[in-house]
Amino acid sequence: MNPRDTLLQLLLERAYREGDFTLASGRKSRFYVNAKPVLLDGRGSAAFAGWVLDDLADLAGGPPAAVGGLELGAVPPAVAVATLAAERGAAAPAAAFIVRKERKGHGTGQRIEGPLRAGDRVVVLDDVITTGGSTLQAIDAVEEAGARVARVCCLVDRREDHDPRLDRYELRAAFRLAELTAAAAGR
Repeated sequence: MNPRDTLLQLLLERAYREGDFTLASGRKSRFYVNAKPVLLDGRGSAAFAGWVLDDLADLAGGPPAAVGGLELGAVPPAVAVATLAAERGAAAPAAAFIVRKERKGHGTGQRIEGPLRAGDRVVVLDDVITTGGSTLQAIDAVEEAGARVARVCCLVDRREDHDPRLDRYELRAAFRLAELTAAAAGR
């Protein structure tokens, strides 16, 4: 089974729900996608990592230095992508980084964990994007550190009134919400 087929099966089984929900953005929706059960499953994690690496094959300027994003949604896929890249012998992105929601109040006070340096080209990952608020928090931290975002990749893009600032970045999604609703209706 190819990565997208595996992801679709797992999304429909474990992540996609219909009903009355309040999203992280505060909006109400008839559809909810909690991608964490998919990305915390070995098969889902490996499938998403494979999809991301395949997607990055056409990235202008070559492979990124690292992949990562905001805690908690980007942690499992960032580690999976870096691990799979290393297993495949890829020079990059065999490194992951994590952006904290808030700067540490102790130690060095870092906001980003991992080998991210000024000048690096990186890919920001997310599990589900609705408006893009969480994704933009990660992007802001990455750019504040002096790195450049080459692409944004997510498992599901709900395509609901993205923050216009997100339009500056190349956004790729394994699935759009409309694809999941259609697949669920066809079951």
